[in-house]
Amino acid sequence: SSTVLMLDLSLSMPMRDNFLPAKKVAMALHSLISSQYPRDYLGIVSFSEVAKELKASELPEVSWDFVYGTNMQHAFQISRRLLSRQTGTKQTIMITDGEPTAHLLADGSPLFHYPPLRETVEATLAEVMKCTRAGITINTFMLDRNYYLKEFVNQLAKINGGRVFYTTPDKLGEYILVDYVQHKRKRLGRAG
Repeated sequence: SSTVLMLDLSLSMPMRDNFLPAKKVAMALHSLISSQYPRDYLGIVSFSEVAKELKASELPEVSWDFVYGTNMQHAFQISRRLLSRQTGTKQTIMITDGEPTAHLLADGSPLFHYPPLRETVEATLAEVMKCTRAGITINTFMLDRNYYLKEFVNQLAKINGGRVFYTTPDKLGEYILVDYVQHKRKRLGRAG
């Protein structure tokens, strides 16, 4: 299977004490996959005002970005590109505590606005549609429960068919690692 982990590095993550647990989970997922499922692919995409691909070796040193913006649209774009090179079951795991407050304009520059602009939400959901058409399941692990965020994530899940987990920083690792292993066993059970 092929997985891209999307890790939110926006300022809200450390402000709400979500950054360190999310980073630890990213490192634990990398360790799990490389030791137990070495044939599986794991890509890592960090996102704040813009998104970028991270190497697993960069995880111990990664820190949050001192800029405003949660650009899920760009992160989904990079995730889709990374997964287009892979085979098998494809999924994106997004860890976030924020709503989409930034997206890329036609010239490639980021636009940030809070509260989120309709065009940012629409650009993000358009990228979710592209991921869905490419056969990529998006599972979202939410570290906040505000009404607007729930509404957005539920809309994302409705479009994509992925699952949403509302969790806390102390339970995040348990949720993600257990979910990964359980779905891996189900896939292996079907193949065998």
